[in-house]
Amino acid sequence: MVLDILTFSVSPTTGFLPEELPLRRLPQDYYKPWEDIVENLPALLLSRKIRSIIDKLPQLETSQLKLTPELRRAYLVLGFLAHGYVWGDSVPVSKIPMQVATPLIDVADQLGLPPLATYAGLCLWNFREIMPGSNEYAHGRFNWDNLTTINTFTGSIDESWFYLVSVFFEYSGGQCVKFGLQAMDHARNGNVTHLIRCLQELAQAIDHLGSVLMRMEEMCDPHVFYFRIRPYLAGWKNMQDVGLHPNGVIYGDEKAHRSYAGGSNAQSSLIQFLDSLLSVHHHSTGDRPVPEVGRTTEPQKVQKGSSDNAFLVEMRNYMPREHREFLEMVDKESLIRDFVFQHKGASPELTLSYDACLAMLKLFRDKHIQIVTRYVVLQAKKAPKMGSSSTLRSGLAKKKAAGVEEKGTGGTSLLPFLKQCRDETGDPAAGSWGKRILSDGVMRLGYSKPNGVNEDD
Repeated sequence: MVLDILTFSVSPTTGFLPEELPLRRLPQDYYKPWEDIVENLPALLLSRKIRSIIDKLPQLETSQLKLTPELRRAYLVLGFLAHGYVWGDSVPVSKIPMQVATPLIDVADQLGLPPLATYAGLCLWNFREIMPGSNEYAHGRFNWDNLTTINTFTGSIDESWFYLVSVFFEYSGGQCVKFGLQAMDHARNGNVTHLIRCLQELAQAIDHLGSVLMRMEEMCDPHVFYFRIRPYLAGWKNMQDVGLHPNGVIYGDEKAHRSYAGGSNAQSSLIQFLDSLLSVHHHSTGDRPVPEVGRTTEPQKVQKGSSDNAFLVEMRNYMPREHREFLEMVDKESLIRDFVFQHKGASPELTLSYDACLAMLKLFRDKHIQIVTRYVVLQAKKAPKMGSSSTLRSGLAKKKAAGVEEKGTGGTSLLPFLKQCRDETGDPAAGSWGKRILSDGVMRLGYSKPNGVNEDD
């Protein structure tokens, strides 16, 4: 199983990150016009010259992009240019010029991604070593202090750190991939002892993800994120409230608008991998069945279909093709929960180990809600008080009308979606004690919440 995952561009060491550092720049001089603009993107956005500069770009072909790292780099660059063009002034525009739209569509199709800035382009393929001679990453040593981003919209430390936390998160997730796939093998082979050990290791690895996430506050200021960074991450779906055409944007000379969600952590394959691995099912927001806390027998297996959360299903289309295919494989092959239920009577430790994984995943989602609350929800409440009427406010940073619900960059309502995902994480628990602990509203796991923030306030 571990060897097979290499065909999906997934690694037991780096997880869903590439095993080699991404390209810092396209090697062909032919693409210098693209690279020169993205290199100076913060200054061009600050001076509001980005649209006029992009309008003067030559029409470049993608035929010289032969290798996957080159396609990834082109996708990153063109995604930044597209978002800079759409959101680069106080009034967004609903058309991307052909010089960006045509090559972006082409490289996106080759990578199996939508043609805009996604989590893959913003995070997975957007980091480099500060001191490149060290070669630490190539030798499997992940040094937080020797990594930075390749490109940003604002040129700020806050934006770099925002992306880098996701890079650190994904690298840490390599341990989740490693122990998760080993657990799948042991469940298939009926090895209870080894499965218990792998699930315990997996629970600790998931717990570490939460610690990584909470480092966001070290160098990314919530106000800077909400008002200066987040507006550029928005896509073209459900953004009519902030000035975009209701149907999205037009790419080049196409006649119809296209509508895509913007970059979102929901596009991380790692969390969906853990859900699939542990058989966590997410229903449409507002349609979660009442959990059966007292159940001690195996429930009927949930079939994927109309009850799936449409947003999470859609987000798989925003993942690289190989990662999407990997998740489909895990969906079909993971028998961990079935095996746990079959052996729960004979092995209480197995049941406890499985439920511990769910508990750590739910705790991670709790921490994620705390971050979203502080970085988005609370900042939105401050919006009417911050800045003057002449301050540049684009898209998601504009003042919201009374009663308008805060949306994520992916275009979905934030807190109802996130809270339900968190609460559903405990639903598959195998033990009666685990179900009581993880059930909604019963003995919520306690930990120190950052700065006293409570998402239920």
